[in-house]
Amino acid sequence: MSVRRALTLGAEAFVVLVVVALLVGQVLGTPVLLGYVETGSMEPTMEPGDGFVAIPTAIDGDVEVGDVVVFRAEELQGGGLTTHRVVGETERGYVTQGDANPFTDQDGGEPPVKDAQVVAKALQVGGSVVVVPNLGTLVTGLQSAFADVQRRLAAATGTRALLGTQGIAYLLLGLSALLYVFDLFFASDGRQRDRDRDRSREQGISPGVVVAALAAVLVVAATAAMVVPAGTQQFGVVSAEFASENPTVIEQGESATLPYSVPNAGLVPVVAYVQPASEGVSVTPERVRVAGRGEATVDVTLSAPEQTGYYRRFVTEHRYLAVFPTSVLDSLHGVHPWLPILLIDAALAGGMAALGLLVLGGRRVRMRERESRHDRSLWRRALRYLR
Repeated sequence: MSVRRALTLGAEAFVVLVVVALLVGQVLGTPVLLGYVETGSMEPTMEPGDGFVAIPTAIDGDVEVGDVVVFRAEELQGGGLTTHRVVGETERGYVTQGDANPFTDQDGGEPPVKDAQVVAKALQVGGSVVVVPNLGTLVTGLQSAFADVQRRLAAATGTRALLGTQGIAYLLLGLSALLYVFDLFFASDGRQRDRDRDRSREQGISPGVVVAALAAVLVVAATAAMVVPAGTQQFGVVSAEFASENPTVIEQGESATLPYSVPNAGLVPVVAYVQPASEGVSVTPERVRVAGRGEATVDVTLSAPEQTGYYRRFVTEHRYLAVFPTSVLDSLHGVHPWLPILLIDAALAGGMAALGLLVLGGRRVRMRERESRHDRSLWRRALRYLR
């Protein structure tokens, strides 16, 4: 492989990584590897549209004063993900502030930020945030361009199928087909590419490539099955002077118990850990096993402080495919919540690799050669399939 080809493939892989990270982050509601700011509240550290490297709190959950964190705000700009710096810490939570803001978020009405609200930290090297200039500007520009193209095509074709995420998939598929046609018929070295393609088809695809692709698909699917349904659940508790039929309106100093459902839409059983993520919460039991297509329930007990007012309570759920004994998952989960996921992914990938190599036996996977013009008759195709 030439140096130019290697650099091209590396650049393409980097672009794919960036796009996938941003799309997955939007689906999960938390930045994955990369994030960006939309306003000027973090100037001069980050200008509007600048990106940053996001480290999920599941990997590095130790938040300290001076860290730039991404948290789920309740009041700021109507709620949602906000990227600000931690400038202080109290018994009720973290005090946050944008570098360009003259006052803290809590002075503006945002409650102190709990650990359960922090979803990621911005990577800092030597005390400075690692900034990716204009990453957000590029992403929002592409989103706007795609949305405009989708609207125009939907109006021209009279269908709403081209709108939304599904429409983007259709557009990317069509664009890929057009690029393939252009490469096939109009590239200056098209004939040479055809010959190279024919030779590669005669040689076939390496079994290692096939196995690696299948293992990657399995690992991505398994990780999504464990990560997407999990997360942090918030309960709003009102400490009142009187009892109420509303389970979250609790007489001051008392407690109430609510059922918390843990559904499993998949076929593989899962082991779920539902644990308190703030004060004033207890869960019984904290670990349940849920059968495929089944559902389990745990009891969440919420306590109201002696002082009346509105309080937030959090529980965090982690779930793992039940491919290892519960004792093993208990030990790994006790060290770090992501350790069981890494072990399960490694086991699935290793199993797929062993099975694939056993079935293929080191043989290359051949692809059918392109037919020449005199081989395209129905009679010749029938004869070939009957051989």
